Amino acid sequence: MMGNSNIKVALLLGGTSPEREVSKSSSLSINKALKNLGYQIVLIDPAYGKNQPVNESDFFDEKDFSELSNRNYVETINSSLFDDVDIAFIGLHGKWGEDGTIQSLLELRGVKYTGSNIISSAMSMDKIMSKILFQHYGVSTPKWIAIEKKNLDVEKLIKEIKDKFGYPCVIKPNDQGSTVGLTICQSAAEVLDAVDLAFQFSGKVLIEEYIAGHEVTVGIIDNKALPVLEIKPKHGIYDYECKYTHGMSEYEVPANLPENVKEELQSQALKAFEALECSSYGRVDFRVNDEFKTYCLEVNSLPGMTSTSLVPKMAKAVGISFEELIDKIIKLSL
Repeated sequence: MMGNSNIKVALLLGGTSPEREVSKSSSLSINKALKNLGYQIVLIDPAYGKNQPVNESDFFDEKDFSELSNRNYVETINSSLFDDVDIAFIGLHGKWGEDGTIQSLLELRGVKYTGSNIISSAMSMDKIMSKILFQHYGVSTPKWIAIEKKNLDVEKLIKEIKDKFGYPCVIKPNDQGSTVGLTICQSAAEVLDAVDLAFQFSGKVLIEEYIAGHEVTVGIIDNKALPVLEIKPKHGIYDYECKYTHGMSEYEVPANLPENVKEELQSQALKAFEALECSSYGRVDFRVNDEFKTYCLEVNSLPGMTSTSLVPKMAKAVGISFEELIDKIIKLSL
């Protein structure tokens, strides 16, 4: 902890993505840890521009302090708020936070930040690009179809789903997190509504083979894989409610899976992380079928840090407290 009082951390939270509330929740936990670690802290919500709240509580309040705008990001980064900041801790989630946008603005301003660089952040947020790289680097991933709105032919798509992998299948926006806009389709009759929903959040949509079985994840810190965690959601799928509501999911860490399967998951997680050239910390999500074959779904370059989040649970399993985890992330990024 020595020397932390000389380091000024800008905690970036909120933002304009559909995951704004999740970001506030993560950042509330991060802010508390930063205080306990003795860092200097400045809270900044890039969606507010120069009109930042004076009271700390206003940053975390459900009611927005002022009008939100994507334009405000540039104004915020160019403001005097960052004049003596040593590092920005990115507590943002979803679009404009995890896709390389805020990272590129911070680099232009000459401010260091936590997590992966611009390109790796953009690739991890682009699910289709991620899967292409997974295939190239030998990371097993479910079969998929990618579509764009301008080329949408529903009848042709339904035939392609049937020919490639059938039902159930997963339909989701290409560049959102926290299962925003995701549907599990049980039949062809549900495809059009699911595709329409996904297109509300992205110009590209990913249709993916559904893998029945275990929902697992592997955290990575300092290029080392943490213990495998299995998620047992009440809904059968780890959706938005199960992710962010206490009691809606059970977690098992280390996961009760055969040792060789857990080793394979850790190996595949590192391979996926390296395929996207991610750095510092992250989380890699998988499905494992009943024959224990592993399928990588995606890499999260800015995983959640709420009280129900997964990376803190995995870190705790190897004796790393939440505060130690936050401190480690900052030190690695610096």
